Amino acid sequence: MAKILVADDAAFMRMRLSNLLTEAGHTVLEATNGAEAVEQYRQERPDLVLLDITMPVMDGLAAIEAIRGIDPQARIVVCSSLGQQAIVLKAIQSGARDFIVKPFQPERVLDAVSRVLAG
Repeated sequence: MAKILVADDAAFMRMRLSNLLTEAGHTVLEATNGAEAVEQYRQERPDLVLLDITMPVMDGLAAIEAIRGIDPQARIVVCSSLGQQAIVLKAIQSGARDFIVKPFQPERVLDAVSRVLAG
């Protein structure tokens, strides 16, 4: 299975996503903000990043750009409560491969992860 980095400033959300992904057989790394996510990506080279948009230190949009600067082929899925069309569009234009709106359905997360890892 895959090594997946979950970046979210909410401990509860990291725990929910980590439990869901671990039960599906993946290895999970965690980051509490965008800057940590970029550093973890640099060190660990995960197969996929699940990234929130609104985080302290560095937001998700800046983290997408920084991670894609390290690896233009990085697989990133945004998981955020910001369902605003402009934010979704900006995330996709920045290189995110999918956008999951919180609160999420577990099946939607697993489907996005499988699809992005396969493609």
